[in-house]
Amino acid sequence: MATDKIWLSSPHMGGSEQEFVKLAFDTNWVAPLGPNVTGFEQDLEQYLDSDIHVAALSSGTAALHLGLVLLGVKAGDEVLCQSFTFSASANPIVYLGATPVFIDSERDTWNICPHALEEAIVDRISKGKKPKAIIAVHLYGMPFKVAELQRISQKYDIPLLEDSAEALGSSYKEQMCGTFGDIGILSFNGNKIITTSGGGAMVVRSKEMKDKAVFLATQARDNAPHYQHSEIGYNYRLSNICAGIGRGQMEVLDKHVQLRRAMNDFYREYFKDIPGVQVLSEPTDDYFSNHWLTAITINPELASVSREELRLALEQESIESRPLWKPMHLQPVFANCSYYGGNVAEELFETGLCLPSGSNLTHTDRNRILTVFNRIFKY
Repeated sequence: MATDKIWLSSPHMGGSEQEFVKLAFDTNWVAPLGPNVTGFEQDLEQYLDSDIHVAALSSGTAALHLGLVLLGVKAGDEVLCQSFTFSASANPIVYLGATPVFIDSERDTWNICPHALEEAIVDRISKGKKPKAIIAVHLYGMPFKVAELQRISQKYDIPLLEDSAEALGSSYKEQMCGTFGDIGILSFNGNKIITTSGGGAMVVRSKEMKDKAVFLATQARDNAPHYQHSEIGYNYRLSNICAGIGRGQMEVLDKHVQLRRAMNDFYREYFKDIPGVQVLSEPTDDYFSNHWLTAITINPELASVSREELRLALEQESIESRPLWKPMHLQPVFANCSYYGGNVAEELFETGLCLPSGSNLTHTDRNRILTVFNRIFKY
C-alpha cells in the first residue's frame, strides 16, 4: 500500500471558504472586484491592527512589483535586496530595468544584515549611485531586525519595502509584520499560512496610495467613458472568487499560527539534545514568529549526519523537506550583481533544511517523521 506523502506546507482549509465562494457564484461576482475583495481587504486591515490600508492583488510578486513602481524605481536605478530569499523578492527589480544589489544575512534571524546593508549604502553613495529602495524579508516567518532597519532607512532616506510574504501572523514588539515598511507585501500562495490558491496584497500607509495601487493593478484605466490610458498598468487585481477563499481562511489564521508554532515546539523538543543541530528560533521576546516553516541547520561533524543525508532519508519515506534558499548572489541569473557581506547566507544554504511544518499535520505524520529522525540520529 502506498504511503501518503507528508508535504512541507500544504493548503489547510477551514470549512467556510466554500460559503464565500458560493456567494460569489450566486451573485455573479466572478471578476477582479466585488464584495469578497472588499471584505478580504477589510479583514486584513482589522487583523493587522494598524493605521494602514490593504490592496488585494493576484500574487505577492505582483505586490512587490507595484511596490517598487510606487516607490519610483525606474530603469537604471539600484535596489538593495536581501540575498538569502526566494527569487520573487528580487525578480521585480529586474522587471523595471533596475539592478539588484544583494546583502548578506545575520545569524540571529537569518535576515538582512544591518551592518552589511549600511556598508553597501555608504559604498554605493560614494560611487554616485544612491539606492532607490531596500527590500528586506521576514524569512520563514521570522521578523527581521526591525528597529535597526528602520533606523538605516530613515538615516539615508531610502524607503523600506517589507517582504512579509511568509510572515502573516508574525510580530515584532507586538506590532504585526507587514506594517513596518513604507510599503509591505503579503502572499497567499498555496503553501503559505493561509491561501487564496494564488494571491497577495499590498499594505500601504494612505488611502491615496492604495487607490494608486488599485489603479495600476487594473490596467491604469483613466476616469473616462471610453478606454483611455495615460500610464502603463497591469492586470494584478485579486479575483472575487479567490478573495472568498481568503475570507474563509482569515477565520482560521490564528489557529493556523498556533498549530505551526506547535510544530516548531515539536522539533525544538526533539533536537534539544542532538549535538550539531540548531532550530531557527526567536532571538528575544521582542520577536514572535508564525513559524511558517521550521528550519534547522546541521553541523555534520557534530551530528554525524549531513543536511543532504537527512533530506534523502525523509524523501525515501515520502516525507518532503527542502534545502534553505540558495542565495540570490549565487544564482546564475544574478551572477553579475554586486554583493555585500560575508558568508552567512552561503553557510545557511549549505547546512540548512526546511522540515514539514503544515498546520494540518497529524499525530501519525509526526510519528513517521520521528521514526526517520530516530534512525538517522541513532537516538
